[in-house]
Amino acid sequence: MNEENIDGINGCSKVRTGTQNEAALLALMEKTGYNMVQENGQRKFGGPPPGWEGPPPPRGCEVFVGKIPRDMYEDELVPVFERAGKIYEFRLMMEFSGENRGYAFVMYTTKEEAQLAIRILNNYEIRPGKFIGVCVSLDNCRLFIGAIPKEKKKEEILDEMKKVTEGVVDVIVYPSATDKTKNRGFAFVEYESHRAAAMARRKLIPGTFQLWGHTIQVDWADPEKEVDEETMQRVKVLYVRNLMISTTEETIKAEFNKFKPGAVERVKKLRDYAFVHFFNREDAVAAMSVMNGKCIDGASIEVTLAKPVNKESTWRQHLNGQISPNSENLIVFANKEESHPKTLGKPPTLPARLNGQHSPSPPEIERCTYPFFPGTKLTPISMYSLKSNHFNSAVMHLDYYCNKNNWAPPEYYLYSTTSQDGKVLLVYKIVIPAIANGSQSYFMPDKLCTTLEDAKELAAQFTLLHLDREHSLFSLDLYRRIWRK
Repeated sequence: MNEENIDGINGCSKVRTGTQNEAALLALMEKTGYNMVQENGQRKFGGPPPGWEGPPPPRGCEVFVGKIPRDMYEDELVPVFERAGKIYEFRLMMEFSGENRGYAFVMYTTKEEAQLAIRILNNYEIRPGKFIGVCVSLDNCRLFIGAIPKEKKKEEILDEMKKVTEGVVDVIVYPSATDKTKNRGFAFVEYESHRAAAMARRKLIPGTFQLWGHTIQVDWADPEKEVDEETMQRVKVLYVRNLMISTTEETIKAEFNKFKPGAVERVKKLRDYAFVHFFNREDAVAAMSVMNGKCIDGASIEVTLAKPVNKESTWRQHLNGQISPNSENLIVFANKEESHPKTLGKPPTLPARLNGQHSPSPPEIERCTYPFFPGTKLTPISMYSLKSNHFNSAVMHLDYYCNKNNWAPPEYYLYSTTSQDGKVLLVYKIVIPAIANGSQSYFMPDKLCTTLEDAKELAAQFTLLHLDREHSLFSLDLYRRIWRK
């Protein structure tokens, strides 16, 4: 073992506690030949492994590991993850106390090994009664920049971001749904690496940085959904964006049918984007190349293959309470200033208390019952044909709200963390697909709950409050009923 290894492990031993000791890590290093060093709150095992030549593995080779027991270290963890393949680098996040922070990143040498790790180790019982969560980890290289003057063009934003930050590769700007000559008040800035993006975020995020005399909003952009190639090869639905709000589904269907009459099965339009379903995949791919960049009702459209949602994977993540693989989001509950969604300004402090925390309380339900007589005629109806005063749940109100605005239903994503006394705390992030590309990409309250029902209700109430503030569509009477104690 060389002197560098010994120095590294000595540095690690200064912060180790409990049963883990220097001898265990030394034995692991001697057995594997890997180096181990600690820096910036994380301990790196490998990166690269012994004898490695060439560049690091490509994106998609790293997995995120959550819910690791705080007194578990590399000598126990590495052998478990080696079952899936050769480890390029194992990064365990560390506390000053010597405990780990409950999560780690494992980079394998191939994407296939990373996928195998997810399949065989997600929800793996690593200790009696202790189950870890494993999901894909993506190095986020994209920042969300909000509060940009709407008259600024892509070239102006790109030039300005290159002046104030380093490593800018591109800027993504979307035109306003109502005025295509203006942007939507935000942009996505792509950087050459995660490190470059992180350094830019660190520089811009204090809240005092200004562009063109405006204080901007900065946060990590939500990473795009990753869909395996085999699934994408079966997709026969196109995603069409940048449409005019006035453009109808009939117009879209007619335009996409021009290259081959009868190829389009149906069209579903939501605000300024649409999904075009084809009978055959070959026609969908051909239409994508023909229609991308074309003008419909004066708007230049963007056309890509739609990415299907992996319902099984999403459901599994909800059950396991997995945290987003975005490393900056992993400490969302440890730092209060990081816990707010991408909104302009601070979310309001909400009244009442829920599970001992300042949060809106669920409304009291009016429990009136009437006798059901034999022969009573029942008429099938849709819940959306009712009036808003028939709902007492904020979750139902939010669904009703989206339907009335011809939006897709809200999407709920469950996250968890552990309190200091060992309780599992839950929070939901809500995405409204119809406005997900606007200034607010998602809604998440800054309070945690101990039950699923409370967490979902709180998230729905929080979302309704912000939607009302931004869109002014809900009545004062409705909010008096939702927020009453």
